Amino acid sequence: MDIYKDSSKPVNERVNDLLSKMTIKEKIGQLNQKMLGWNAYKREQDNIILTQAFHKEVAFGDGLGAIYGLFRADGWNSHITMGISPKDSVRVANEIQQYVIEHTRLGIPVLLSEECPHGHEALEATTFPTNIGIGSSWNPDLYEQVCGVMAKEMRARGGHLGLISTLDIATDPRWGRTEECYGEDPYLASCFCESAVKGLQGTESDGLRNHDKVIAVVKHFCAQGATIGGHNGKSTNIGQRELHEIHLLGMQKAAKAGALGCMAAYNDIDGVPCHINKHLLTTILRESMGFEGFVMSDGLGVDRLLTITGDYEQSGAYALKAGVDLNLWNESFLVLESAIHSGHLTEKDLDVAVARILAVKFKLGLFEKPYMDEHLVDAVIGSEASKDMALSIAREVPVLLKNDHILPFDEHIKQIAVIGPNSHHVYNSLGDYTQWQEEGKVTTILEGIITHAPKDVSVKYAHGCSVRGMDKSEFDAAIQVAKNADVIVLVLGGSSTREANMTFEDNGALFMDAFTTEIDCGEAVDLADLSLGGVQQDLAIALKVLHKPLVTILIQGRPHAIPWFAQHSDAILCGWYPGEKGGEAIGEMLFGKVVPSGKLSISMPVSSAQLPVYYNRKDETPYVDLQAKPLYPFGYGLSYTRFVYQHFSLNHKSLSQHALEQGERFNLSFHIRNDGDYDAKEIAQLYIYDMESCITRRIKELRDFKKIHIPQNTSVQVTLSVGIEELSIYNYDMDFVLEPGQVKLMVGCNSDCMYHEEIVTIC
Repeated sequence: MDIYKDSSKPVNERVNDLLSKMTIKEKIGQLNQKMLGWNAYKREQDNIILTQAFHKEVAFGDGLGAIYGLFRADGWNSHITMGISPKDSVRVANEIQQYVIEHTRLGIPVLLSEECPHGHEALEATTFPTNIGIGSSWNPDLYEQVCGVMAKEMRARGGHLGLISTLDIATDPRWGRTEECYGEDPYLASCFCESAVKGLQGTESDGLRNHDKVIAVVKHFCAQGATIGGHNGKSTNIGQRELHEIHLLGMQKAAKAGALGCMAAYNDIDGVPCHINKHLLTTILRESMGFEGFVMSDGLGVDRLLTITGDYEQSGAYALKAGVDLNLWNESFLVLESAIHSGHLTEKDLDVAVARILAVKFKLGLFEKPYMDEHLVDAVIGSEASKDMALSIAREVPVLLKNDHILPFDEHIKQIAVIGPNSHHVYNSLGDYTQWQEEGKVTTILEGIITHAPKDVSVKYAHGCSVRGMDKSEFDAAIQVAKNADVIVLVLGGSSTREANMTFEDNGALFMDAFTTEIDCGEAVDLADLSLGGVQQDLAIALKVLHKPLVTILIQGRPHAIPWFAQHSDAILCGWYPGEKGGEAIGEMLFGKVVPSGKLSISMPVSSAQLPVYYNRKDETPYVDLQAKPLYPFGYGLSYTRFVYQHFSLNHKSLSQHALEQGERFNLSFHIRNDGDYDAKEIAQLYIYDMESCITRRIKELRDFKKIHIPQNTSVQVTLSVGIEELSIYNYDMDFVLEPGQVKLMVGCNSDCMYHEEIVTIC
């Protein structure tokens, strides 16, 4: 038996044996993922068959590294297919594996890569809140379970690689992909990144061989959220210190958690595109972080290098030598053999990349079990457990920003007017990279309110206006609905909905070449002005004239600037894009069945003119014409109850560098008492300020947090701590070191409200 076929042999031995048998053509085949997956099959009456285009793709490299988006079903590919059912998905996946294995010399199985930014982007899969809402839950443990559901649903269909946004930091909310970020803070985001990897891949070394886990392909590496002016995929104006302090921590934690996949980013860093940045993809990622997986290009990210290289051969060669292993749609990786003949590349360069792809296939157990059980998918997709998980996380996402004693609604509320463009629009609640939804699968805000309202409460609805349109013709109908109401629930915000009649770029981003009345967020949908779009504020002003209590609910993918609403609303609830069960969760909150527990993972500005307004800035002078502080700060969020922080104690006033290196920590303990009328959850936050550093430091940096359930009239003890990892800094020479000196520890309920401070000494 060939060594590579022997499952008892170590992975590296199997890889080396298989690699030694491969031709250059076969090696290049393993590095390619050129085909859009929905082109690999077609429908003929009641049958789904593999296409000649797929056969040609396999023949090109006498094998195939991966296929992207076999199951994807959204506006981008709607002109070809409206998607494929779960049952048919498994059959097609198995047929693809069988064809590749039986029609190639070495029979190397193929990887199926799929988008899962907030759920697997395939028909009938569970849709969870987008990451900006996930970050506001401050609950990485629950998110790990969410990602476990994503993995289970994807693998049941036959998928292997889960492309998940985890690495981008939202430093500029004008960026359309802000919804894909966990927030503005690197520490908080890195905790969710680690949870994503553990949830998708599992924590056991051989867990990937089970048919409920997938490879986590974390993206985008690196600093894509810091592009100048929020322009998608362009240049970043950051240096090495900003890169290391803000943008690398997520990948560090992902690598430590065992992530086996990573996607390069479109942007450049100091003029060097990430796809050919060897310092980033090799020196930092592999040598410093110890990452042992493969790097995938972003869609056509290598071909975009032609403005630098001049031709496909050099683009492919530069990217491969920099550390990109797996192609995504680029022509540049199809001419790698020519690049070898031209001297731009060597076969050894190929071997390094091919070995990483083969290792993943062995770790997944594809050589032993390439096919999925076709009966498994029925029990997994759309299960009650998945729906329950979608509701559980949706309950943790919304952030209560203001409440003048109107929420939750009491027995005096008998008639509710629900008005606004996001009240009853399925796709406006789901975000970008969302699959087509079946009728009745998604609960809208209106439906959630109707479901959870007491039987004697009447709920009336009016659309009012669109997200971006300027048409006010529906204002009168909205006013008529609101006139007799006891309270107006105004559901506004943004939308990343993608529709079948829209046009898309060659990488799936939306062409904003025509005015749309809904879309103001998502990939390639960047804004200059963060005010609510269209006539939404005009609608609110028209309704405010009625002198009714006004509850504003924001369904959005980025923080909008809402100073008028902060002044005139009686309550504001930020629901982000809450997923398929978001309407139900918000309905529960309005009537007190669930208490809001989310806190902002990103600051909400007063105006776009303030940007950047993130909390972890360095010292600054105030503006003359506008406040420098955000409207609502990072970490902010109200509850229906009242929490009291008290009885603080510190275990050490000082620790030596040696003690910290040996694992000692500064522990700050305290009690939180729930003095209100509801059982609820509080998020305690620990920030630091390095008072004696060799470099300028940020005024606050989150270093620990805990989300705690506290029953009413109960006090719980909480301990937050910092150690060597949280206290070390990048010094003059960019070495990550622990310096002696004083550090201020601050505990509070948000970044602008500290209840207790302690100064500790590192000696």
